[in-house]
Amino acid sequence: MIEIFSPAELGRARDSGALVGHILHTVSQRVVVGTNLLEIDEWTREMILEAGAESCYVDYAPSFGRGPFGHWICTAVNDAVLHGLPHDYALRDGDLLTLDLAVVLNGIAADSALSFVVGTSRPAGSTELIETTERALAAAIAAAVPGAKMGDVSYAIGSVLTGAGYPVNVQFGGHGIGSTMHQDPHVANIGRPGRGYKLRPGLLLALEPWVMADTDELVTDDDGWTLRSATGCLTAHSEHTVAITEDGAEILTVRG
Repeated sequence: MIEIFSPAELGRARDSGALVGHILHTVSQRVVVGTNLLEIDEWTREMILEAGAESCYVDYAPSFGRGPFGHWICTAVNDAVLHGLPHDYALRDGDLLTLDLAVVLNGIAADSALSFVVGTSRPAGSTELIETTERALAAAIAAAVPGAKMGDVSYAIGSVLTGAGYPVNVQFGGHGIGSTMHQDPHVANIGRPGRGYKLRPGLLLALEPWVMADTDELVTDDDGWTLRSATGCLTAHSEHTVAITEDGAEILTVRG
């Protein structure tokens, strides 16, 4: 399903995006060495419920997961990159943490992710990984203009990732978003320009470049959810929900 929203409906999308951005910013600012992943999950639960919003994750049970996710935010540490299931783990100095959050507010979903290093240590390659995903996200946003093809957006992402020397996994990528979290069209993180769905005003997209330092192969934890790099290398993930407008892509999940 692909949904196209009217200008009036985009107002509601801005509200849901602003909430996701606010929660991610607030949580990331509270995280310190010693913070437990379950504390992060509880902070997120409190803010979602206080805003009168709904979690996209608690009851989420897709074919690639093991039963309902059961938590409010994804917390992926170091070699974990996607669908990180919160568990009893106290963050250490130098841990590379990715927070990924999606909520529905007033009937429209928004989805965003950011990666950062906890504490003062900076493991080798961690800064470059994070900055590369952020540059790839910026390139995707710049390419997401009315009349462009989805392949143009994927090509913009892939050019940054491969240009930095990282392999690209094509199992998971960005997606359309609207009244539900995951919709068509799929946004691969590598692609060919001029191919695929034509972007039009009113379309909402969750753009999410992610990389693993030295592999494109994922393995699944025993929890049935957390996806890690097959080699144990560091990973990073950046994501924004954007609205395609007549003037280009508007970022809905601005943080702060």
